[in-house]
Parts: sequence; structure tokens; C-alpha cells
Amino acid sequence: MSSLEPPTIHPLLADRAAGVLLHPTSLPSTDGAFGIGDLGPTARRFATWAADAGLRRWQMLPIGPVGDGDCPYSARSSFAIEPMLTSIADLVEDGYLPAAATRLGREDSARDDRGRASWRRVRRWKRPLLEAAFRGFQARRGRMGLRGAAYEDFRTRQADWLDDWCRYASAPDRLRGSSTDVDRDPTYHAFLQFILDRQWSRLRRHARERDLRLIGDLPIFCAPDSADVESRPDLFRLDRNGDPTVLTGVPPSDDPDDLSQSVWGETAVDHGQLWGHPHYKWPAHRSEDWAWWRSRVRTTLERFDLVRIDHFVGFHNAFEIPRDSSDPRTGRWGRTPGEELLASLTRELGALPFIAEDLGDRTTPVNHLRDRFGIVGMRILETAFFGTPVAGEELPHNHPRACAVYPASHDNDTVAGWYRAIDADTRRRFSAYAGPSAATDPADTMTRLAFTSPADTAIVQMQDLLGLGRRARMNRPGEPTGNWCWRMRRGEATARLARRLATLASTAERLG
Repeated sequence: MSSLEPPTIHPLLADRAAGVLLHPTSLPSTDGAFGIGDLGPTARRFATWAADAGLRRWQMLPIGPVGDGDCPYSARSSFAIEPMLTSIADLVEDGYLPAAATRLGREDSARDDRGRASWRRVRRWKRPLLEAAFRGFQARRGRMGLRGAAYEDFRTRQADWLDDWCRYASAPDRLRGSSTDVDRDPTYHAFLQFILDRQWSRLRRHARERDLRLIGDLPIFCAPDSADVESRPDLFRLDRNGDPTVLTGVPPSDDPDDLSQSVWGETAVDHGQLWGHPHYKWPAHRSEDWAWWRSRVRTTLERFDLVRIDHFVGFHNAFEIPRDSSDPRTGRWGRTPGEELLASLTRELGALPFIAEDLGDRTTPVNHLRDRFGIVGMRILETAFFGTPVAGEELPHNHPRACAVYPASHDNDTVAGWYRAIDADTRRRFSAYAGPSAATDPADTMTRLAFTSPADTAIVQMQDLLGLGRRARMNRPGEPTGNWCWRMRRGEATARLARRLATLASTAERLG
């Protein structure tokens, strides 16, 4: 790395700011956002609310086409956007659908506002509407109506990944129960990505006008049944049949001071995790000067201002589990050329706009790699009060400025749920540190600890801003079902809450 300038932290990560963690699917059921949240008026209204609340960062989970279990971390593409995030209300406004398209019956509307997302409902309702919008677009595109020229420009600009995605998405065995002629047309999937690109750009402009920056999430690995693996098998460790030769995951922990249980949960820590993604064939990436990775990061940064790198340790070493094993204990660690890759990205981008998910992985080599490239790490407050030296690193007074602090992440319980589950000694330590409000309102207390931390970036889950309990947890690592379903109800993001957060953000000097 001697040819690089000394590492500097990206300006947005050296700016003292507060933010919220909320995936678009968790946006409430308003303005035609049926089944799950979408990128339309509801998202723009939330961005306005966040800005009014003094929040200058909005962090999301990965936005790619969801994989098994509707999991955003097993996306079927590292480049495409999940089609069900398309806003029907915006399609109506843009002239692709009639006004009646967003109308729902009273019973359906009430059912859709119970705090849980439903991928089954959204697919059943939205697919016919998307196909109708495409048929109308196709009928007029010969005259370049309905933004036909913009569509052709989009296809040209994104051809390096879009053609592969359209072939993949239109294949009969990829249609997830759909069998219409439209869904088997690659042009239909290009149209959807064009619409999603336009709607995303509108949301990002709306956010930037309010000094709200978007934080994305980049999973380090690709799902085995993704368009990435299908279109570029030469970049992955596969056998002649296209099956992974080794699989990704993490080993179980035998360290009594390991904080992972409070991060992931008892099942994941005691038994490890078998994620099942193929490993990269790193020499192939090196031989093309990391072109696939650079394209992936560029595409992500066309949509987001900052990016959280999931499982950052994978840039130093990755756990390899034999493909015929279901036991993570049979795996081994293998070195990865993350330093070469990050150096290549730095030469192209300058200061890297990355937050490293380094939870449980702050070993000396990983810390050195992170710091060498000016990347900031994470701190999780739920892991700070267990009375061990490792836990002590998470206490706010020990936070460096160059980090992002969270009361909890999407893999944790909500703060209210966490407080109910911890033992009496941990509760006493929490109260002794945070004051009497720790027992009466732990979520609000954790938000204050995050906002007043020395860390330049403080992010709080929307569930914790609302003080919600365990049922609102987004993900339980190691549990195959029941995840990614929490959804904010209509009217929960109140003006009163915004005023209270804005006062706290101002007091903590996070308004810029």
C-alpha cells in the first residue's frame, strides 16, 4: 500500500451526526405501500420526518432481490433492486397506471397495518400491477413515450450487470411461482429496474435536499443461486456442476467472554452458523484487477452515500466449511486478499465511505486492515454492560471518534427486549452507568448514550426510537424462519417524537 496516500476518514464519517436504522420494507402501510414498505411517498415522508427529528443518516439493509426466507443478506443479485420495493403510487403519478391501482378495501388496509410485513400479500397484489404498467409502457415505447429514451439510456449505462440479471430473472426456474408470459420476458425485468432506478433517485434527491444521507449495506458474499454466481462462475470456487466446493459461515465460540451471544443469540454462538454461500476464487478477481468488485461498489455508491460492509473480517480471512458438512465446527480459516482489494478501491474512490461490521472480530490484524484504509468500525451498546474487559470496550467513554455506535443492530433484540432478558448483575451495571432512567425506559436511555457518545456516527433502530419490545426484532441469527418481518405502523413516527429527538441531537451537537 506504499503507493497510496496516508489513509483519511471519509468526510461523512468524520462529521458528528445521528441517524436511524430502518429498512424500506419496514415502512408503514400508506399511499399504496401494501404488504411491505416501498420507495414512494411513504419513504419520502419518512425522510422528511427523519430530517425534522435532527437525523442526518438513514441506514438500510441490503436492497437487492431477496433470497430464501425473504432474506436481504442472501440477495439474488448484488446489483439489481428488489422489484417489490416499486411504488405503485409513483407509477400512478408517472402515468403508468390508473388512479384506481392504489385503492385497497378497508379490511385489507386494516390487516396490512398490524406491525408485520407480508411478502406473500405484496407479491399477490403487486405483480399484476407491475405487469400492467409494463404492457402500457411497451405499447407506447415505439414512439419513445413514457420516458422511452430514458429507459434506453438506463439499459446502456447498466448493461454490464442488467443483461445478466434479466436473463436470470426471466428463466422459468427463477420465477418463484409466477408463470405469466410477461414475467418470462427479459425486457420486463429491465423495465422494473429502470423504474426502481428512477424511484430510488427521486428518494435520494428528496433526502439530500434535507441534508439526510443514505447508508447502504453490502454483504461480503453472494448467494449460491444468485445472478452473480450464474453469470460469473469463474469468480467463485465451484465444481464442474456449478456447486460450491466450500461454504461460508462462522465457527461456534468457545470463549467465555465472547459477546457474540448478545449480538447473534445463543443458537448461533453455541453451534456456529452455516450460511452456505460460495467462496470467491480470489486469483480470478486479481487477474481482472478487481473489476467485478469495483463495479459492485460503484453501483452501490450510485444509490448510497455511505456503506456498511457486512462481515468485514472476510477481507482478512474467511471461514471455509466443507460443502458436504452441516457442522460449522468442521471448517477452517483461510486468508483472503482484502488488502489488495481495498487498495484498488481506494485508488478509484479516494477515502472509502465504509463502516466495517467488525463485531466480535476486532483482532489485531483486522483492526490494522480497517484502520489502514481509514474505515470506521462499529460499537454495540447492548454488549457493553457484562462486566468483562471485552465488554468494556463497548462502553461509551471508550468509544473512539472514528466509529459508528448503535444501541443494537438488526441482528440484536430490541433494547426493551434485551433489558427484559439480561440478568440482575447486568441490569445493575447498566443502571449504575446510565442512571435511574435505565430501568424505567431502557430504550430512551440507550438512545441518549449513543447520541452523547464520542463516536462521530450514532445510529438507532427505529424499533428502539419507538421503545418496542421483542416482537419487533428484525432478525434472529441461526433461526431460519420468522425474520425480516417487522413493520412500522401508520402514525408511529409522530411529530412529538421528532421534536424530542431533534432536541437531543442538538444537545449532543449532532446537527452539524
